[in-house]
Amino acid sequence: MFQGTGSGVGKSIVAAAMCRLLSRRGVRVAPFKAQNMALNSFVTADGKEMGRAQVFQAEACGLLPDVRMNPVLLKPSADARSQVILMGEPREHLGAMDYYKRSRIHWQVVTEAYDSLSSEFDVIVLEGAGSPAEINLQSTDIVNMKMADYARAPVIIVADIDKGGVFASLKGTYDLIQDEYRNLVEAFMINKFRGDVRLLEPGLDMFYQIVPIPVLGVLPWFHDIHVDEEDGVFVRKVESQGSKAEADVRVCIVQVPRISNFTDFAPLGLEPDVRVFLSSDPKAASGADLIILPGTKATTSDLKFLKERGWQGALEDFVSKGGVVAGVCGGFQMLGAEIDDPYGSDGTPGKCDGFGLLPLKTEMAKDKVLRQYRTSFSCNALHSEPMEIEGYEIHMGRSHFLGAAGAEGCLMEGHEGELTGFFDCNRGIFGTYIHGIFDNDLFRRSFLNFVRKRRRLDPLPATLNYKRYRLSHFDKLADWLETNCDTERLLGLIDV
Repeated sequence: MFQGTGSGVGKSIVAAAMCRLLSRRGVRVAPFKAQNMALNSFVTADGKEMGRAQVFQAEACGLLPDVRMNPVLLKPSADARSQVILMGEPREHLGAMDYYKRSRIHWQVVTEAYDSLSSEFDVIVLEGAGSPAEINLQSTDIVNMKMADYARAPVIIVADIDKGGVFASLKGTYDLIQDEYRNLVEAFMINKFRGDVRLLEPGLDMFYQIVPIPVLGVLPWFHDIHVDEEDGVFVRKVESQGSKAEADVRVCIVQVPRISNFTDFAPLGLEPDVRVFLSSDPKAASGADLIILPGTKATTSDLKFLKERGWQGALEDFVSKGGVVAGVCGGFQMLGAEIDDPYGSDGTPGKCDGFGLLPLKTEMAKDKVLRQYRTSFSCNALHSEPMEIEGYEIHMGRSHFLGAAGAEGCLMEGHEGELTGFFDCNRGIFGTYIHGIFDNDLFRRSFLNFVRKRRRLDPLPATLNYKRYRLSHFDKLADWLETNCDTERLLGLIDV
């Protein structure tokens, strides 16, 4: 089990690397995280919702995502409330205090999922959450040391040296773990190291004299491996792409407070002619060629946030000058004329005006749509032949096309004829409910070529196979771990 000295230290990535390392040695391995808190989620083939970190780890194992790998998912919907999803199904919105009062119920869900999953595999690679040293939460914690003890899993504590104070973080975490669980800690790992490791080695020897637990690896910072990022890392990752300042197509992802499923846009940043940047300031976005409104866990409140910052006029002006606008899920709803939330599913009950750029109205429902999506989409403005599109839907709202005059374009339909997207080809405004739509190579390149055409640039051929690219980088990730840690001692912690 990989636990951390805090959030964002890289334990998700290290766990994924371990999954791949074992998988390519022929071990039947699966990931497991008892409880995940994230707005970045995925829908499994059987219509269940789970965190994308475990989806990424499942891919590293060569497995289809299984909700047993992440039995409890918390999706923050307000500063102190989250939607609780158990075994892939949304249950209720709870404040922190009420959530922790249910820890016994959730513990039963977690252990049953783990028992079922572990019965089918040789090894389970577990991941903790946050830090096991949160002493105020230890009595109700179901994801760190209690889970390690239940699984009889040796624990490796991962620390982020880039944040500074790495030895203090490791020792403080070790000291604050409950006495009954401290013997589960078998090793440490130091992540995100920059520079000459020889300068760190004396410190490792000194630290072993203080805490006689080995550091099995010093993992270097990498820029050349493509991984799914954690929520808090997303902004830094996107902005690091500023080196592509001379790219032909500049894509602005509008930064909203409750942004979700930001991995939708990762493939765009891999295209050679694209630079992606993030901004909540409409003035900064004015230099873009494509503005994308992303998914959000709080559509109406994030819409209000954007309108207060002047995005209504900015988007209208941007479109009038030939810029292309796209919206995904909550962003799609925002582009419409109206959002009606009679049940308070998205927050406070009531109606609000959207940006009015697409002829559609959205009504929030009590139940959530959770399903994978596959269709053949015909749109001559993008491609002369129909394009096969795969993705998944996660949304409370149902949108209806209003058929306003002049809104000529292409409809995208899904389950039982429901509206899943619309492209106003004349004005260059596209919206869809489909997460992962830019993972589709032909659609992604065709859409970018549509943007290029409006800039009077020649189209480029589709050259990036995103699925193949991801698979190759799982091996790079495993190589990164294997090269920079004591692999023999690491594997010696498990019976393989």
